[in-house]
Amino acid sequence: MAADLTVEQMVKVINHAIEDKLGRDILILNIGKITSLADYFIITTASSSRQVKAIADKVEEDMTKNGLEPRGKEGIDSQQWVLLDYGDIMVHIFDEENRDFYNLEKLWKDAPVVDPDEL
Repeated sequence: MAADLTVEQMVKVINHAIEDKLGRDILILNIGKITSLADYFIITTASSSRQVKAIADKVEEDMTKNGLEPRGKEGIDSQQWVLLDYGDIMVHIFDEENRDFYNLEKLWKDAPVVDPDEL
């Protein structure tokens, strides 16, 4: 059964799950303003591979409670960069080294940054 959450409510659920597992430097980008790929990228940093997995598991758990399953998952085995694809929202969970290396913030610098409290 699909959830009746708006995309903005989904962003809040994901953001809260990341905060709950102490993800750092959470960045929400409204990429829908510049591409049709998705509406939002949510990017966070974990301090270890265990924390990368813990954050990914918590996001999945909380979204599943709301009736939403990811369309795709990448990186679960490596636990260095996990991507959870929820269609309108792409969640990127990086270890520190890979977040610095891929620097999605610079790649998507034209996307507006979103404050989850303003959604």
